Amino acid sequence: MLSVLSCGQAFALHQTTPARRAHHVHRKAHVRRLRWDPVFRPSRESLLRQNFEIDRLELPRIQDEAELQQLIASEDLVPIEASRTLRIDPRLDPERRYCRPWTREFLQDLSASFYKEFGDQIQVNSAVRTVVVQKKLRRHNRNAAPEVGETASSHLAGITVDIQRRGMSRQQIKWVEAYMMPLKEQGLIEPEEERHQWVFHVAVSGKYADLKGIPTSVADGRDEGSDFELLQPAAYFTSSNQQP
Repeated sequence: MLSVLSCGQAFALHQTTPARRAHHVHRKAHVRRLRWDPVFRPSRESLLRQNFEIDRLELPRIQDEAELQQLIASEDLVPIEASRTLRIDPRLDPERRYCRPWTREFLQDLSASFYKEFGDQIQVNSAVRTVVVQKKLRRHNRNAAPEVGETASSHLAGITVDIQRRGMSRQQIKWVEAYMMPLKEQGLIEPEEERHQWVFHVAVSGKYADLKGIPTSVADGRDEGSDFELLQPAAYFTSSNQQP
């Protein structure tokens, strides 16, 4: 009888332990799902808007290093420089620390306001990319946006930067979201909060140049179409987790 009772107790322990572990795993998964509830959720619709703006401004998707250097030399792309309010991920290639003038203006405005509020810097993780770089990125990152097509990465035109969200407090994230919301509503930016990279991906409309009075050949002399305007069939509202 002692042998039977001993086996029974062992069996009972064997049965109940996995149940508790499963419950624990389920609880962790539930918490993880609750964590990611972005204001600016990535979508196919957003990628289409970003590409519409690039086409409206008649900007090229930069193909390779030679084309990138030409745009830098002509100052169609300007350097992003570290400052008291802004830092740059040291892993970002110095040759890709460039963007459009109005995108840099947005960065300077955001970082100055953020520093005034929190006494801390924002960090730029990514800026301009070439088609060659984006193609390499897609080889090891299945969430990366395509290098061609209607949902291609807007980094290819230099209007977009990725701002690090990892390490920000909840209060800081909410502040950035509140800062960006009216700009999005005015069509001046198109932001996304990426799930896998933990960054704010922000495409900046050329209209930001008009708002700030930036004299650039790209910003001047174009039509007065609405910002990030898009005629959207219902199919455009399909969600996507692609990394722009």
